[in-house]
Amino acid sequence: MFIAMNRFRIAKGQEDAFERIWLGRDSRLPELPGFVAFHLLKGPEAADHTLYASHTVWATKADFEHWTTSEQFRSAHSGAGGGSASGIYLEHPTFEGFEVRQTIEAKTG
Repeated sequence: MFIAMNRFRIAKGQEDAFERIWLGRDSRLPELPGFVAFHLLKGPEAADHTLYASHTVWATKADFEHWTTSEQFRSAHSGAGGGSASGIYLEHPTFEGFEVRQTIEAKTG
């Protein structure tokens, strides 16, 4: 498994606008082979920003890499960071990629 995360520092007072952009997106992730899950996470607040992260889970790193070169990726990221998003982001998102080495799941039944 591979987990891809982007961290976003969102200007104070812009949290609702940021969430509206993300919640209103037409995600095409489910169209991609190897896609497992997506989460948009809201984190702690600092004096000048609120931390957010997007978190996608992929079956393999190769599946994630395929996503980054796909038409769906280009479509999802067209216009990102410009227009209505100006003033929301304090800086470009920070990418972090992780290859899963251990998974522990809840027992069912």
